[in-house]
Amino acid sequence: MIPNSIAELDQLRDEAYKMVTLRASASGASSFVPVPGADVAGDVALLMTLIPAITKKFGLSDEQVQSLDPVTRQIIHAAIKKAGSTFVGKVLTKELIMIALKKVGARVAAKSVLKFIPIAGQIASAAIGFGAMKLMGNKHVDECYAVCKRIIEEKNLVMNK
Repeated sequence: MIPNSIAELDQLRDEAYKMVTLRASASGASSFVPVPGADVAGDVALLMTLIPAITKKFGLSDEQVQSLDPVTRQIIHAAIKKAGSTFVGKVLTKELIMIALKKVGARVAAKSVLKFIPIAGQIASAAIGFGAMKLMGNKHVDECYAVCKRIIEEKNLVMNK
């Protein structure tokens, strides 16, 4: 369900940030495994569950949006388009996740190379993995927040006319 107020929206954002931090920690932990490519596969799997969970938390999943009245759906689609979102309103695929990971590609590449340096490299790899996952997750939270904020503002404009 899309939040009805900015206060409710702020609470959802804080909960979503905590969810991102937990998943980013898992990504960082998976970076300790000294198998090249295993961390990237893990990151893709994490993002394939994290992104839809965040979207659903904000009431923006496809099923949630389709259950709304046509006017509200139109407002949502316009807000998504204006936000220029990477994931909101799109069918999430591994290919879309890989494109997003390529945007933080230098970090992902560095993470893979650092695995070959015992201990210090694995620690650095874990830190990079945590940071990249946190960056991507928080970006999606911010996009969902922006879309919902615009929806709340549009609803308030309509109700105050």
